[in-house]
Amino acid sequence: MELNGIEGLIKKPEIVDANYDNSKMENEDFLKVLLADLQWQDPLNAKDISDFINNTVKLRQMEVLNNFQETVELLKEASQANSLLYASNLIGKKIFYEGNYTYVENGQSTVKFKLEDNADFVKITVMSSDGTVVEQRSFADLEGNKEYPFEISNPDLQDGYYTVYIEATKGDRAVKATVISEGIVSSVLKESDSIKAVVNNTEIDINSIAEIGG
Repeated sequence: MELNGIEGLIKKPEIVDANYDNSKMENEDFLKVLLADLQWQDPLNAKDISDFINNTVKLRQMEVLNNFQETVELLKEASQANSLLYASNLIGKKIFYEGNYTYVENGQSTVKFKLEDNADFVKITVMSSDGTVVEQRSFADLEGNKEYPFEISNPDLQDGYYTVYIEATKGDRAVKATVISEGIVSSVLKESDSIKAVVNNTEIDINSIAEIGG
């Protein structure tokens, strides 16, 4: 009777299921499997366990990377949730933001603007929602990169949002202007990776808010 070593005489105990995912193996279980493999191998036909160790190490590295990625995603979600919670405190508050719709209450509103370059002539026009010009003012020789306030004061104006237009020129060239308007935040929402404040049914990135309250 021919024997192939001694493996045919002794039944090797099953430490884990044959289909067990090594990447989920705890350190203690890994050592048990490794020691059992060494203990029950055929001394006349010893196995090279280096492949087993290498494969398990690779699986562990993948597991660490997966766990790290999951942690990053959880931190990202938590950060967005905290940002949304913080932004919710803006609801009902007055803000100054980069935009052309300014809120007038009791005939009063404050608008600020900044020119990209020096301008020979600047005209500010304020219009109601139906396109009626309710206020207009002109300025001359304004400097660029400097913030200028513009006060709206008209007791005849109804409470609500008005659109501010700025025309600025330097010679025959138009000069870009940034308008900072007054608004009331009605709601906040999360959109993709950013938080938006809603002002006059317009979504405003919270990074474009220049001032809160006032």
